Amino acid sequence: MVPLCPEQLGGLPTPRPSSRIVDGNAYDVLDGRARVSNERDEDVTEEFVRGAREVLSIAEVLNVEAAILESRSPSCGCGSVYDETSEEASEGDGVLTALLKRKGIRVVPR
Repeated sequence: MVPLCPEQLGGLPTPRPSSRIVDGNAYDVLDGRARVSNERDEDVTEEFVRGAREVLSIAEVLNVEAAILESRSPSCGCGSVYDETSEEASEGDGVLTALLKRKGIRVVPR
């Protein structure tokens, strides 16, 4: 097991304001068509994408075949992403999950 936090690896502090995917889904974020915004209305897309890429780099070096990720997170969510600002969950994946799936790494929700 390798415990990692993509949001921290992307440069965000802990604790941090909650975030949500805006104007699309996580795959759109990776393709530059959507963004991630926090509850202060700050754009944190760059940090989310950077963190996801850092985790992918580590996973590739370690030949990771599967990842266990926190459910409902806009970064790690798998199948469901929770928006704390609206207090609603929607179908979809988080940014890290989308990137790992694109690269053929199996993702399991925690």
